[in-house]
Amino acid sequence: MNQWEVVIGIETHAQLATVSKIFSGAATAFGAEPNTQACAVDLALPGVLPVLNKKAVECAIRFGLAIGAEVAQKSVFARKNYFYPDLPKGYQISQMDLPVVVGGNITLQVGQGDKAYEKVVRLTRAHLEEDAGKSLHEDFQGKSGIDLNRAGTPLLEIVSEPDMRSSDEAVAYAKSLHALVQWIGICDGNMQEGSFRCDANVSVRPKGQAEFGTRREIKNLNSFRFLKEAIDFEVQWQINEIEEGRRIQQATVLFDPDTGETRMMRSKEDAHDYRYFPDPDLLPLVISSEWIARVQSELPELPVQMRERFISEFGLSNYDASALTANSEIAAFFQLTVAIAGKQNAKPCANWIMVDLAARLNKEGKDIAESPVSAAQLAGLIQRIADNTISNNIAKKVFEALWNGEGATADEVIDKQGLKQITDSGAIESLVDEVLAANPANVAEFKAGKEKAFNALVGQVMKAAKGKANPQQVNDLLKQKLAG
Repeated sequence: MNQWEVVIGIETHAQLATVSKIFSGAATAFGAEPNTQACAVDLALPGVLPVLNKKAVECAIRFGLAIGAEVAQKSVFARKNYFYPDLPKGYQISQMDLPVVVGGNITLQVGQGDKAYEKVVRLTRAHLEEDAGKSLHEDFQGKSGIDLNRAGTPLLEIVSEPDMRSSDEAVAYAKSLHALVQWIGICDGNMQEGSFRCDANVSVRPKGQAEFGTRREIKNLNSFRFLKEAIDFEVQWQINEIEEGRRIQQATVLFDPDTGETRMMRSKEDAHDYRYFPDPDLLPLVISSEWIARVQSELPELPVQMRERFISEFGLSNYDASALTANSEIAAFFQLTVAIAGKQNAKPCANWIMVDLAARLNKEGKDIAESPVSAAQLAGLIQRIADNTISNNIAKKVFEALWNGEGATADEVIDKQGLKQITDSGAIESLVDEVLAANPANVAEFKAGKEKAFNALVGQVMKAAKGKANPQQVNDLLKQKLAG
């Protein structure tokens, strides 16, 4: 594996957040009975004409501006001709030579902790197109059913350059893109419903070689886990093939989640791919400078900008700021927590959200929007740590109680359960004296240079205080007494 370099490019289909289709007034809502949301325009029946959905264009403009791309003031729709059972009109309206968005890039954080690094992935283009229908196999023995509800659904196909060099980078890119399209409100990002799906172009080449190897395209990956598993399997398969003296054939492949393997669907060895012709029913799409300027003024603060602000305003590390801007829900939760807890507590807010809250959410398979502990409750908890009402250890008990609904606020839980920290130096000194008198062996060990004995004594004091003594005061008083 060390002598091989992986090359990955990703094509993503993002379903745009419109209530009607890209060229007709038919609905786009998910879950309708088969063939109840397809109209004459979607099927290209004789005598009908497509009319472009303005909202879909606006979504494309928003995306182009969000990635720092060129929004083309003139782009052209084409007919992409191919036969497929769920495409009864025999072509898909898409864009080829003149797409609506050209260039741009996305900055990603790859890995965690000390191993985290930043990577910029360039985008080639993003173009508007319509979705095809869907073939159904489950309910038809030996036959296929055709559901045309998705036909004509507006898509933005986002094409990256082959800049990724591992499945981890590919997943980081897909997650960043997924977060971005939701952040700017152009796609709901629901991967289970097919609103966001990826095709991965994967090839390998000897390290140091400039030219790319032969790529295989893994189609329709609708989860980040499947994306990683599919790429990892495909990479190893290609390496094995080459090392055994066989040539990689360009192909479209499918990933089987049950076996964890990719399998060839169709060869592209001699293919000229698809034939495109300008669509005679659609005029070129012309986007004015004024329209672009208006959409620009309506864009929210973007993740990159927010990350930079979190670093400068709150003194967070790049890693923390990146984690807190991974999606709009986390960012909003953090900002609300800080707004209540105070700017001076921004770092503890970040830590609690990224560590304790994240761990609990992951354990229960919940999103932050479903958190039983609200931003206001967490902020109240952090304030009580900051003013020494409770210690960090006690705070974990309070957090647990809030999570389980045992109190409306941190203050209520602290009062109910008698968790207020002991900060009275006289009371703590009395406990320290009792522990020193009762543990002469530990005292002797400490004086003999055994540091562990000190920790044992701290533990005894905290036990005597039922965990409620201020840890710093305990440490300071113990050191004082033992030095005397």
